[in-house]
Amino acid sequence: MFAAVFGSALLAISADLLQPYLVKIAIDDGLLTGQHGMRRLMTLGSIYLLMAVVSFGFGYLQSVLIQRIGQSIVARLRGDLFQHITGQSMSFFDRHHIGSLVTNESSDTETISQFFTQVLVSLVRDGLMLILVVAFMFSLDAKLAALCMLLFPVIIAIAVVFRRALQQSYKRARSQLSRVIAFVAENLSGMSLTQAFRQEKEQMRRFKDRNASYLRESIREVTTSVSFNRTYDTLGNVAVALVVWLGGMAVLDHALEFGVLYAFINYIRQFFQPINQMTQQWNTLQSTFVSVERLWRIFSTEPEVQEPAADRTVQPKHADIRGEIEFRGVTFAYQEGRNVLHGLDLHVKPGEFIGIVGTTGAGKSSLVNLLARFYDVQSGSITIDGIDVRRLPQQQLHRIVGLVQQEPFLYSGSIIDNVRLFDATVTREQAIEACRLVGAHAMIMRLKNGYDTLLSERGSGLSAGERQLLSFARIVVHHPRILILDEATANLDSHTERLIQQALQVVSEGRTTLVIAHRLSTIQHADRIIVMRSGEIAEQGTHESLIGQQGYYAELHEHSRKGGHARTAESR
Repeated sequence: MFAAVFGSALLAISADLLQPYLVKIAIDDGLLTGQHGMRRLMTLGSIYLLMAVVSFGFGYLQSVLIQRIGQSIVARLRGDLFQHITGQSMSFFDRHHIGSLVTNESSDTETISQFFTQVLVSLVRDGLMLILVVAFMFSLDAKLAALCMLLFPVIIAIAVVFRRALQQSYKRARSQLSRVIAFVAENLSGMSLTQAFRQEKEQMRRFKDRNASYLRESIREVTTSVSFNRTYDTLGNVAVALVVWLGGMAVLDHALEFGVLYAFINYIRQFFQPINQMTQQWNTLQSTFVSVERLWRIFSTEPEVQEPAADRTVQPKHADIRGEIEFRGVTFAYQEGRNVLHGLDLHVKPGEFIGIVGTTGAGKSSLVNLLARFYDVQSGSITIDGIDVRRLPQQQLHRIVGLVQQEPFLYSGSIIDNVRLFDATVTREQAIEACRLVGAHAMIMRLKNGYDTLLSERGSGLSAGERQLLSFARIVVHHPRILILDEATANLDSHTERLIQQALQVVSEGRTTLVIAHRLSTIQHADRIIVMRSGEIAEQGTHESLIGQQGYYAELHEHSRKGGHARTAESR
């Protein structure tokens, strides 16, 4: 397709540049004189019209082809970028702001699209035109053409002077744009908090500051770009004036034919036209360099959690997984030198119901994040049925380990699709039966369109408890052998919590279950309770045995009871 673009551009430009030469022939060869003058002129006019049609036709074909190439490349680039981002480890998202990644996926790829549909068109079309114009100029008058070539050092000098200023101004503008997008994304996500604490004016002030900074940098960028382009315009006008003056003197001295001067003036205008067109794309070219640099930083980032090598991969049958978990000397840190877990050892029997409690920062979520292999341990190992999780393919591991988060994420789409997570192998009947088991069926049927009710982003319109019930239904549908609940009942009222407790009994049946509990009542009937403190297991045992020890758990339980009494009194 690039070869077709080049060929079309060559034919279109050649036909376009032949037109002044035809007029030169009509002027200098005296076609109007003689017996057949009118016929010759009509023939020349027909050829001129044909050249115009050829120029239009192949110019149109070239534009269509380059647009198709550009859009196809960018569509693939967006797909590759999205796939690369979604394949990153969770540590990647700890370091990269979501707003910046949205800018990479949308604005940066769009800039590269503009490179193909604008800059590349200009480089092919205008570059060919410049070469052919110079060839025609030398064929008409080598001396006058050589004088015009003295402008090339001036053109290069102007480009060098402006290049760095254009690149820096664009980088500053892009940086400010990323700040604006990140700020908007953050505020839209936390709009409920903004309105609850009446922060609209303060957030508007902060937005205006960022927007004003982006405006200033954008104006500076545009000013630099316009100055660059207008400098070439002025240079082109000066060149035309010099050609008219020198050529006119030569015509008066009968050293140059008038038709040649006419054609030369047209060519010198066309000489600066492609240069001016290419310089106008300079800003887009600079923005492409910046966008490519930003995208390259993303593409060059390898996931910290890698798939196991082929010779180390173990793929047990799903039905054979018993759900035995072993943490052996696990040390882990989100940031080097700041360990969250310190040589932790823990053995969980198949089918055991484990409650995990502790204050914020104790390492509860880190424990289950490592089991799901969102991160890798710094030292030690985690095994499932004796198999190191680092030897399991991640897709299979995440089928074995099911996760219900504190804030369950629902996609835009129907309820039925959210339950089966767009998995075509899960039938509608299976998804409905799962909802029945966890107690979500009655709630869903109260909705106007039942299971076909469309949910907006994050399932707005459903209560926290209803969203949580749908996440439990997902677990039933996909049959993980190990279930993790991360503070799944932390933000629920007592009535909804009872519904969730009932659903939990259903989904935990026959599964190894780890429940991180904010409310101790959630895990009082657990087979064993693990008490985390400063990245270590401080205590473990049943609820009754831990209360009897009068240790750290008993202290947490007492605080929990006092908090519950205070909330009850307050509600009364």
